[in-house]
Amino acid sequence: MADGSRSVRGGSPGSSPVLGGRCRGWAPSAVPPGHGFRRVTLTKPTFCHYCTDFIWGLAGYQCEVCNFMSHEKCLKNVKIPCSCIAASLVRVPVAHCFGPPGHYKRKFCTVCRKSLESPAFRCEVCELHVHTDCILFACSDCRQCHQDGHQDQDTYHHHWREGNLPSGARCEVCKKTCGSSEVLSGMRCEWCGILAHAACYIIVTPECTFGRLRNMILPPSCVQLFSRNFSKLHCFRISENLQAESDEDDDVDGSTQVSAKDVQISTDSSKQTLKIFDGNDAVKRNQFRLISVPRIAKNEEVVEAALRAYYINDDQQEYELQTFTQQALLSDDVINRNDAAEDSNSGSVFRESVPEAWIIRAKPKDEEVIRIYPAWLKVGMAYISLRVNKESTTQSVIKEVLPLLGRQTECLQNFKLVEVLMGSKQVQRMVLDSQELILNRLKDIRKTSIRQMNQTRFYVVENSKSIVRVNLFIGGLPPQLSPEEYTNILKDELAIKTNVVSVSHVYQAQGAVVLEISCFSEAERIYMLVKDTTVNDKPLNAVVIPEVMASKIPQNCWPLLVFVNPKSGGLKGRDLLYSFRKLLNPHQVFELTNGGPLPGFHTFSKVPSFRVLVCGGDGTVGWVLGALEEIRHKLVCSEPSVAILPLGTGNDLGRVLRWGAGYSGEDPYSILISVDEADDVLMDRWTILLDAEEPADGAENGVAEPEPPKIVQMNNYCGLGIDAELSLDFHHAREEEPGKFNSRFHNKGVYVKVGLQKISHTRNLHKDIKLQVDQREVELPSIEGLIFINIPSWGSGADLWGSDSDDRFEKPRIDDGLLEVVGVTGVVHMGQVQGGFRSGIRIAQGSYFRVTLLKPIPVQVDGEPWIQAPGQIIISAAGPKVHMLKKSKQKQKKTGSLKEMRVDSMAVSEGGR
Repeated sequence: MADGSRSVRGGSPGSSPVLGGRCRGWAPSAVPPGHGFRRVTLTKPTFCHYCTDFIWGLAGYQCEVCNFMSHEKCLKNVKIPCSCIAASLVRVPVAHCFGPPGHYKRKFCTVCRKSLESPAFRCEVCELHVHTDCILFACSDCRQCHQDGHQDQDTYHHHWREGNLPSGARCEVCKKTCGSSEVLSGMRCEWCGILAHAACYIIVTPECTFGRLRNMILPPSCVQLFSRNFSKLHCFRISENLQAESDEDDDVDGSTQVSAKDVQISTDSSKQTLKIFDGNDAVKRNQFRLISVPRIAKNEEVVEAALRAYYINDDQQEYELQTFTQQALLSDDVINRNDAAEDSNSGSVFRESVPEAWIIRAKPKDEEVIRIYPAWLKVGMAYISLRVNKESTTQSVIKEVLPLLGRQTECLQNFKLVEVLMGSKQVQRMVLDSQELILNRLKDIRKTSIRQMNQTRFYVVENSKSIVRVNLFIGGLPPQLSPEEYTNILKDELAIKTNVVSVSHVYQAQGAVVLEISCFSEAERIYMLVKDTTVNDKPLNAVVIPEVMASKIPQNCWPLLVFVNPKSGGLKGRDLLYSFRKLLNPHQVFELTNGGPLPGFHTFSKVPSFRVLVCGGDGTVGWVLGALEEIRHKLVCSEPSVAILPLGTGNDLGRVLRWGAGYSGEDPYSILISVDEADDVLMDRWTILLDAEEPADGAENGVAEPEPPKIVQMNNYCGLGIDAELSLDFHHAREEEPGKFNSRFHNKGVYVKVGLQKISHTRNLHKDIKLQVDQREVELPSIEGLIFINIPSWGSGADLWGSDSDDRFEKPRIDDGLLEVVGVTGVVHMGQVQGGFRSGIRIAQGSYFRVTLLKPIPVQVDGEPWIQAPGQIIISAAGPKVHMLKKSKQKQKKTGSLKEMRVDSMAVSEGGR
């Protein structure tokens, strides 16, 4: 099973500080797979899950629990463990981060190993795919992407995950094909991406170096996040609206799907279908599993089938079935009825009147063996097996365990016993009282759910005065206030407790602060309250921020800070978010609709050198560059280089920097390689002051002072007149029906339509404006549009300036400190320019411009249009040039390993369709 496989092979063993390094008894070859194989008759073409070859003949061997299929010859070599023991083999429990349910073609469930034909879930951080009804049985073995306060290690081992490899995937060891589109098979490291057969990966060097992307990945050992009370979605800043229907109650829907799926196997009249609940919690939620058993089955056989349905491989002699009538199930007091029935004699399962539902219970025990896991570094063993009886308390267990760990001289009061529930969605921890009876605790857990008992383990933990430090980014506050004023607003609106909450950073221009909170419950309260809070009619937003420990970043590492605008590119941004979280550390991937660029720049503020990748249109790129300009003085790396993955309609800057006309499903892994190999170039940026007039006389006579000049940053071009008017009409059309504007083709079609409507319109822009270039008046020809261009691409790739040589002007460059001024005579002229038949009318070239508007005129800057009132517009250079990454002309070397290592990233185009 996929879960078990990667857990058994270490589940990133080197990244398992809680259990130390390699442990005795944990070698892959020594771990029993836990399968229950039986010979079955094959009724359709079947493939072996071990070797992926076709099973010839009419017989094969299938695990009764996880559906692992095998040749008889392969049985002795199977090392992939069964789902029923997967949880027990996890080194460090890390919960998964499930997104919304979706349809995933040619994928298999890593719990039951069947294809994902119905809506299913995938983890947004790793490659786990599960059915809706299997999600409860997935073990918490996601990638460990950060340290949680007490864990600390620098060496990482491969984090293996089984299956869902493309059929063309090749093994890193034997170089033969290891992928399959027919079955769940093959292994993949979730960090470096190497692929291998189930028989080959155990001989791969255990240490993981993060592969080809090692210089771009933010190492997990460098990231610290105190996340106890936050879900994984909060920790990785994943928009909660994405998983609106995949919340906690999705399990209820799962039970319905289980019913529908399993009923199909019970059409045989000699068999009977039974509802099985696994404890009080399942009865209360009406979540059950269906089993199909022969009508003449004995009690033991039915109990065994019930245990298999819940992926439990315990001895069936330790369990019994108790009956429940439909009336009892619908009773409000079902839990109490449940308890009352506990001591009743279960008797024979099949009587003349067979109840609709059964509950499986664990028989009481006088003693049993439990595993105690040591929660400190390098203890030399994975766990201690300990026999406990009715008198065993938490304190006595700790007293027995310490000598076995070589800590017999330690004081008992320095340690505590922690119960950990390793749920697939959340890992829950609870410190046990020193006098708690262990057997009673186990009994309570099993009464609640025997499945939960299978996912529960105990850690002996050394008491330490760990410092809790949760960082929350709060945006949407009024700008330009003092730290004291922000604190007072937060006191009034959020009732923050200043004894545990302090303002650690203030971003006055953006109206944002970062809170440092030393109490988990207070951090959670503030986070949840912010969602429903507005200040000056503007909603606040909160983002959980990790702390990057810059001193631990390797010298040759330049982490890539990724910004994705999911609204750009016809929702392609959603798939890219998933791909980049999977290929990199999720803590370096930021969704721009969740707080904008500032949380990302703040997170990387102490990183000595990093690069930026912006996934979006030209407007998104301008947004990020503008935020960088405002915050660069607070960054250790004040001039990071910026690459572009164009997702918008025009994408002129992306074209100039060779990133293409727009993203069309390219392999995200190849894109990251191109970013790593890109050339660093400089680009001018420009500041535009709008309505920069002198204050009117008589302001002191009760006349209001004029508003300060509006300041806009420009990267690509600024247009006045017909160019801006078309952009404005397009903008209005998109605001009226935003759902239709989800493809570049449609967007360009709307541009053509609004352009055709204005062909017959006549204007005289040259009479309504005056232009001054470098303190010199410039006479304008008869034009309808005036455009200032910083890059040699306009209107989705048109060359507005033209390539002809001209003695009057210098050859344009993006870093020459000059803007080119071009005129167009109307819509027809613009169409000819975009068709490549003409160029614009060259008017001027300079570094300082003053435009006087004599009447209201449409203006657009980098595609953002508005109507500008009469006044003045001043355009000048904006501070230092910005560092951009230009895609290298040199073609990527087609080494076989490149595609083999990350052929899996093709899943982005297969995934959520």
